[in-house]
Amino acid sequence: MVKRRRRILKRLLIAGGAGLLLAIVAFGIAYAMTPIPDSTQKQATAQGSVIYYRDGKSVLARQGVDRRLVELAQVPQHVRDAVIAAENRSFYEDAGVSVKGTGRALWSTLTGQQLQGGSTITQQLVRNYYSGLSQERSITRKIKEIMISIKVDQSKPKDWVLEQYLNTIYFGRGANGIQAAAQAYFGKDVGKLTVAEGAYLASVIQQPSRFADPKGADLEAAQTRWRAVIEAMRQTGTLGAQEAAAQTFPTLKAPKKPFVLRGQAQYMLDQVTAELNRRGYSDEDINSGGLRVVTTFDKKLMQAAERAVKDTVPAATPKAVRTGLAAVDPATGEIVAFYGGNPKLTGYDNAFSAKVPAGSTFKAYTLAAALNNGYDLSTQVNGNSPMRVASDPTHPIPNDGGRSYGTIDLVRAAQNSVNTAFVDLGQKVGLDKVAATAEAAGIPAAQLQPHQAAATFPLGVASVSAVQNASGFSTFANKGVHVEAHVVKSVTDGKGVKNVVKPASRQVIGEQAAADTTYALQQVVKYGTGTGARLDDRPVAGKTGTTDESKSVWFNGFTPQLAVAVDMFRSDNKTVTIPGYGVQFGGQLPAQVWRAFMTEAMRGKPVEEFPEPSDYGYRDPYTSPYADPYGQRDPRVPDDNGDSPAPQPSGPPETTQPEFTEPPQTRRPDEQGPPDLPDDGGGFTQEPQTPDGPPDDQGGPARTPFG
Repeated sequence: MVKRRRRILKRLLIAGGAGLLLAIVAFGIAYAMTPIPDSTQKQATAQGSVIYYRDGKSVLARQGVDRRLVELAQVPQHVRDAVIAAENRSFYEDAGVSVKGTGRALWSTLTGQQLQGGSTITQQLVRNYYSGLSQERSITRKIKEIMISIKVDQSKPKDWVLEQYLNTIYFGRGANGIQAAAQAYFGKDVGKLTVAEGAYLASVIQQPSRFADPKGADLEAAQTRWRAVIEAMRQTGTLGAQEAAAQTFPTLKAPKKPFVLRGQAQYMLDQVTAELNRRGYSDEDINSGGLRVVTTFDKKLMQAAERAVKDTVPAATPKAVRTGLAAVDPATGEIVAFYGGNPKLTGYDNAFSAKVPAGSTFKAYTLAAALNNGYDLSTQVNGNSPMRVASDPTHPIPNDGGRSYGTIDLVRAAQNSVNTAFVDLGQKVGLDKVAATAEAAGIPAAQLQPHQAAATFPLGVASVSAVQNASGFSTFANKGVHVEAHVVKSVTDGKGVKNVVKPASRQVIGEQAAADTTYALQQVVKYGTGTGARLDDRPVAGKTGTTDESKSVWFNGFTPQLAVAVDMFRSDNKTVTIPGYGVQFGGQLPAQVWRAFMTEAMRGKPVEEFPEPSDYGYRDPYTSPYADPYGQRDPRVPDDNGDSPAPQPSGPPETTQPEFTEPPQTRRPDEQGPPDLPDDGGGFTQEPQTPDGPPDDQGGPARTPFG
């Protein structure tokens, strides 16, 4: 009997030894065949981007995951201690796995019982951080997790593991990582968390959804869990007994409502994303790269633009009528404000995307081209109506109302928006020069080329957007220098490197040509078709625009500090008619919207004067026989506040020189063409930037900034 028992025991020992040997061999094989993945899960370290208004503080939008990576040194010791006490007390002593916890988890898996916890901090990190490990609860995945955890523990410092863990773990409230959690629950950076607050965040890790905003029984459970963490800290010796007893449950910040883009915000985000893409940032960079983007948009001016449109355009306006507004800082090219329409009514914005014929606003580019190529304000042009072109004699080009002005100078031609005068001027200076000037001022060549051969080209038959036209007119306000219009001021990446946008700039016309163009456009507002845009406290230059049949109506204007374009059009390309207001012209509602916006935008800004025009024999309007000494409009201008509609033939006709096209004998301005200055190609300049807090607003030119 005894011998039999010995034989059985011996066999059991042999079997047990063999089983143990097989287990060791199997473990060794599994260990050897399970490398640490060389790639991480994209979402594990993804940092969402925050997009700010131009002040660098007001948030415009958030994109992607809410996470801010921090170094372990930025996390207070008591916060680290709380997490270790709550999740893995033996973290600094174990081999990356817990034998007891792992055994319990494996037994649950093998028996089909509900899986229990037991994962160490290292195991949790491995599961959430490395690629190739799914969240599926299976024995194969668990064994793989254990092998990788052991290898990570052997190859990585414990502090590295803890840092990655604190940056990747989910805390509820949409917060990924300890820094985002500190902001979400307590409205502060992780470095300022108290012991009680750190203990609460450690409590949340087990049940982030339940403890995100606990009420009733959930609040009681959260308090119980928090007290357990405080007690665990006392037991591990990281918190003294008296200090532990003195802790009180922290006050939680109310959860933020989900971020929803409202009003013009979606249009702003669309333009920011498009510009970031053009500047080399991918959609993945924007959604996962932790960018901090400061835009050019002024929050107050954006609101002012929306008010100007909504308070000025009548409520009875048909839904098909669209209004766009764009405001550009001439010195910097920054688009500081725009109004793109009601996002609920249209899928495109009226400021950037919608392009309609420029109408008589385009005459400003024709005028600038002439003044930059040897003509001056006293140049005489043919203002008779109609004017016929030999290639299309059946479609004469008329002035507004068929009125003839005779031979007139360029100031009066601009003031009264005389179509035939600008057709004549275009022939004199050359349509290629008109196109080159408009293109250099920011109007894309692709939009100009289809119409460039037409005699009516100077009258604005090419389509432009409100942003493009505001940018073009900013050239005149900036002494002939065009600065590329843009919506991004700076981009700070996840490592704290700040790239400041350096927009391209170019001297389009000479400084004196710009001053003379501005002078002529001032007369439009003082005495001509744009009197509805006058500002009471400062000089304004501008130009109305009304296309054939009033299918698009404009007012473009500027002060030395800001260039603004307003257009109205119909989505069905019909005449812009407002019940009770009739058919619209550029000097009516567009000018009124412009004035309403600029009155608010210029409030509190210093009054700046325009540069003096050259004296080429032209008399100041106050000494002109057509001037009103009381500063009112030219009494010879029709009272309908309209300007000359630009005929739009079905195709660009071939043109011949119309009558009176020989250049008169006039004195030349100092510059004979565009100054020979190199283009500034633009791009980025880099500045080091710490990752804590939003990037500083770099401001604009020396003049009083907007915002």
